[in-house]
Amino acid sequence: MLGIIERLLSNPYFVYMGIIGVSVIALAGAFISQYVFGLEPCILCIYQRYPYAVAIGLGIIGLILANRSPLLSSIPVFLSAIAFGVNAGIAFHHVGVEQHWWTTSAGCDVNFADAASDPSSLLEQMLAKPAVACDEIPWADPFFDISMAGYNTILCACLCVGCLICTALIYKRRSA
Repeated sequence: MLGIIERLLSNPYFVYMGIIGVSVIALAGAFISQYVFGLEPCILCIYQRYPYAVAIGLGIIGLILANRSPLLSSIPVFLSAIAFGVNAGIAFHHVGVEQHWWTTSAGCDVNFADAASDPSSLLEQMLAKPAVACDEIPWADPFFDISMAGYNTILCACLCVGCLICTALIYKRRSA
């Protein structure tokens, strides 16, 4: 059984199709929750979408390079691991903002202190900021009370580790 799993995880085509598939499903879930279910994203939610798009691009490049040298066929998997690691970091930061472990990032808050001296600055700030605050949780799992950012943290951390393992397996298999 472990031999079958190792063969799959060292097959560049399988790995790149997995990277593309998971990233497309994650982005589709984000867009469906936004446009079908009306869950408006904050700026940190939007930032979490970019690494998935990068991973899709790297997966396509990986499919093109899959029959090349072991190093070339494993580089896009390694870069995908970095993209997923960055996404896990953004998502974890978002969870911290939601849970009030730290203050919101600069793009998420409106400075109401300036409103007393210059009311027009408040209007400009409100129009420039997204409609949703980053510390508001639009949806959380009713069983585990984990937000979408929390699930994204878990998913991307697992994908990062998985891509690192696949990088080593692809390089090892292809150079043997």
